[in-house]
Amino acid sequence: MDGTNIALTIFFLYWLAVILLERKGILKKYNISTYGPVLMIRTTHGLHLLDKLAIPKKAWRIYADIGIRLMFIGMIAMFLVIILSDIAMLNSIGTNSMPEPGKFNEARNIFLIPGVNEFIPFTWGIIALVVTLVVHEFSHAILCRVEDIRVKSMGILLAVVPIGGFAEPDEEELFGKKEEEFNDENDPYGDRRLGIIIGENEKKRITKTDKKIATRTQRARILAAGVMANFVVALIAFSLLFGPVLGAMSPLGDTMIVDVQEGSPAYAAGIREDMVITQIDYTKIRNVNELLQYLDGLETGAKVTVYAATDRVVSSYETEIVDAAIGPAGIIIQSIVEDSPASEAGLEAGMSILYIDGSPIRAYTDFQSIMTTTQPGQEVIIGIGTENAENTTEYSVILAQHPDVENKGFLGVVTSSDGPVVTSLGINVGEFPAAAYLDLFRSIPQMLKGLTGWIILLGLPIIGFTGEGFPGFSGTLAQFYEPVGWAEPFGIGVFWLANALLWIGWLNFYVGLFNCLPAVPLDGGHVFRDYMNAFIFRITGDEEKAERKSAMIAATFAMLILMSFLFMIFGPYIVHGF
Repeated sequence: MDGTNIALTIFFLYWLAVILLERKGILKKYNISTYGPVLMIRTTHGLHLLDKLAIPKKAWRIYADIGIRLMFIGMIAMFLVIILSDIAMLNSIGTNSMPEPGKFNEARNIFLIPGVNEFIPFTWGIIALVVTLVVHEFSHAILCRVEDIRVKSMGILLAVVPIGGFAEPDEEELFGKKEEEFNDENDPYGDRRLGIIIGENEKKRITKTDKKIATRTQRARILAAGVMANFVVALIAFSLLFGPVLGAMSPLGDTMIVDVQEGSPAYAAGIREDMVITQIDYTKIRNVNELLQYLDGLETGAKVTVYAATDRVVSSYETEIVDAAIGPAGIIIQSIVEDSPASEAGLEAGMSILYIDGSPIRAYTDFQSIMTTTQPGQEVIIGIGTENAENTTEYSVILAQHPDVENKGFLGVVTSSDGPVVTSLGINVGEFPAAAYLDLFRSIPQMLKGLTGWIILLGLPIIGFTGEGFPGFSGTLAQFYEPVGWAEPFGIGVFWLANALLWIGWLNFYVGLFNCLPAVPLDGGHVFRDYMNAFIFRITGDEEKAERKSAMIAATFAMLILMSFLFMIFGPYIVHGF
């Protein structure tokens, strides 16, 4: 039985136990509510701590007032994103360019639930979700006490493991008046009643006035506090991640071993897959091209010492050259740009570029460095091979002007560094731009001066820099880096810290923005309805009309946002089929 089946079995047994305990009334006896498999475990212990935390009331009110302003900024930004997404999808229907259904629009990936959303790693996702929910809910609770709104209980949400915290404010005090029925004998002096007496000695419908009711500003502060807390935690987490934590990482190299021929001297020496080559003999190896250049000068049988890292520990391996006559493996053409020099010359997707003007192409860096030196109008001879052809075919191509770089030649092929490169050591290697990737990651804070940086930050775990997403520094990716400076004594711990900060920051940022949406029951929805109520009342002077109109507008916005999310999920299926 694999880990997934074990986890599902444990969860099923847990849920069955919850159902049985609920039916027997045991959970209710201990003030525990259930929402499906989620337990809401309440306690009144610790409420006095809220009063102590709420003592600097002026500071908390300033904090919440900033949160209100950020909430409205987030509200506008998120609503615009939704509207622009809807417009883009509608346009794609008209132009028959609607993307096919994929993981980006699957319903499960809309929800930020670790284990459900395939982009969020379970362990780091759970840690981030707990932090996100706890700071959000307890900020609500602290501001409740700042504004003298009663908090009935606090507690944790449990689904096998804790998944968050909560605080329950008095709904009547927070959201408004509650109508109740009283008899005359329950109110003999009549000083607790408001409203119209329907008849003497008859039951009367009145409104309690001895309870505090939050004003619009107080309610907005309380609701905005959760969003503000998420933004503050995100700021702290990202500041630590992009500052001292990423600063304590250094790339080992760009060259990883992807395959080792069994029976080869390299295999006998102990060289294995997923090692990162850092050096050969006394020569530092930074990329695949430098590795191949060094090996070019060696004959078959020549002894070499390969330095390679496993789990960031570099070891040396004595091996030898097994085939010095290995020629260029080439790079595969993925696609051809229409009406480009490559298209006119007859090049096709699937072909391999083996050399250009006699210079061998063994890795993408070779192709890139050669094309950088070319000029528009220059004639180049390209050696092409195919899977089914043993011989090389040469094509003469006149380069065009590059569309993005002045005075640079343009061939018109789309290729990449994907695919292993064969070496004379009996191993195949691949290249990952570890140094460039880390530099790009570190540059995100500077990008936040423009819209692009915010889009990258919001979509980082899902889209990443090249569309593949960024799950964090774990697995194969972590093999390319080592801790340095203050983080060196912590070893792999610095990668755990980076992953925790990444997901805590991202989830808090995302949840904070999502809660800004003007849709009840989200925090932003309540604030939007309150301020809309005040705006309409200022125009009409009719409180009942303002209440009715604001509720209708808020409901319309909530329905529009819900339909937009459904359109994002099911739009591609409607066009392309389920």
